[in-house]
Amino acid sequence: MAGLIIEDLSHAYDGVTAVDGVDLAVVEGEIQCLVGPSGCGKSTTLLVAAGLEPLQRGRVVIDGVVVASPRESLPPELRRIGLVFQDYALFPHLSVFDNVAFGLNGRPRESRRDATREALAQVRLTAQAEMYPHMLSGGQQQRVALARALAPRPFVMLLDEPFSNLDFRLRRQVWEDTLGVLREAGTPTLLVTHDPHEAMKMADRVAVMEAGRILQVGTPSEIYGRPETASIARFFGETTTMRCAVRNGAAATPFVDLPAAGAAEASPVEVVVRPEAFHLDIGPAGHEICRHGARAVDATVVDARHLGPYSLVRFTVGDDNVLVSRAPGLVTPAPGQPIRVHLDPGGAFVFAAETRE
Repeated sequence: MAGLIIEDLSHAYDGVTAVDGVDLAVVEGEIQCLVGPSGCGKSTTLLVAAGLEPLQRGRVVIDGVVVASPRESLPPELRRIGLVFQDYALFPHLSVFDNVAFGLNGRPRESRRDATREALAQVRLTAQAEMYPHMLSGGQQQRVALARALAPRPFVMLLDEPFSNLDFRLRRQVWEDTLGVLREAGTPTLLVTHDPHEAMKMADRVAVMEAGRILQVGTPSEIYGRPETASIARFFGETTTMRCAVRNGAAATPFVDLPAAGAAEASPVEVVVRPEAFHLDIGPAGHEICRHGARAVDATVVDARHLGPYSLVRFTVGDDNVLVSRAPGLVTPAPGQPIRVHLDPGGAFVFAAETRE
């Protein structure tokens, strides 16, 4: 299978495990994001795949060829990979053209020139070919690094936090530019990031990593809509949590009973809820049955913050913890105002309760 395969990869630094039994496969034409909090082992996984860290256990296969195993290891320059790092590593004394051409040393001059021009055209920087890195914006510098990585026509692209040095507004545009270039190239790509929004925006599939292990791999909609652990649910967006008990095989919330497969009767569970799953009715109190079979429950507003296209409304139901709803439009109820709330079960996830000291 063309692309990148990582099998049972483990790596330790001074006896401390950084990567623990990781399996990953990035197929031809796919952009996959390896995402997780800082220090979880993402970059180590990429560096071992690239040959910049020695393989200690496992196997790395690129384009059907074993490039690293306990018995053999190809050096980075023979693995046919394209690398883009956080700092771009551009040579300040070389022009844009020469920076891109640098990775093509050893080719005949004409072939090198043609490949460089093609790569610059691919990232829309032909007009900047004679400029120097300090003359470019951060987004343009990132595209130079991308062109340099793509120019040798690698079998696999590896990107390690390539957007983290960009400000928020520029980052969104560079996401679009990079996504277009990678889609056009069709090169299997593994992008490492700590930003869940970046992963959701860029990836065909997302691999979620925590403490050196892969917890879940799936499409962005699968990861967001069917998280397999509470930590994944919380990592991919703001949530609030209700603690309740299992009754007749379901988590008994004030709003609706949610299936709790595998949980013992009367055992404690946590229901992790996304803000958009709570729907607010501003008006007289009541307990009628609403859509999804959820009850409309009396609640009291704690506070609300208007954030442009929506408001974040914090509210309480009885003596329970404060919950959060994302109310669309200009709905901004006042503190202390009585409201009714019902819950869309599609945005609520049931997990075994975490042990608290």
